[in-house]
Amino acid sequence: MKNLGDMMKQARELQGKMEQLQTELETLEVQGSAGGGMVNVTMTGKGEMTKVAIDPSLMKEDEREILEDLIVAASADAKGKAERAAQEKMKELTGGLQLPPGLGL
Repeated sequence: MKNLGDMMKQARELQGKMEQLQTELETLEVQGSAGGGMVNVTMTGKGEMTKVAIDPSLMKEDEREILEDLIVAASADAKGKAERAAQEKMKELTGGLQLPPGLGL
C-alpha cells in the first residue's frame, strides 16, 4: 500500500501545482497584433481580453469594417499565444506527460 500512499501524495502535489498554474495564467499577459501592428489586443493567459489599442489612422468611418476585421484578427493572434503559453506551462508542470482528457487546462 506504500505505492498507493505515494501516488496520493503525488496527486495532491500535482493538484497544488495546477492551482498555482491557474493563478499564473490569470496574471500572464500576451499581446496579439494585426494590420502590421496597427491593432493590438492584450489578453490574459486564460483568454480574457484586457486591452485594445488602435492606430489613430484607422479611425475613419469608411474604414470601420477593416478595423473590425483587424480587431478580430488581433484577438485571435493573442488567444493563440495565450494557449501556447498555457501548453508550455503545462508541459513544465507535468514533465511532458500527456494527461487524459478533462484533466488538462
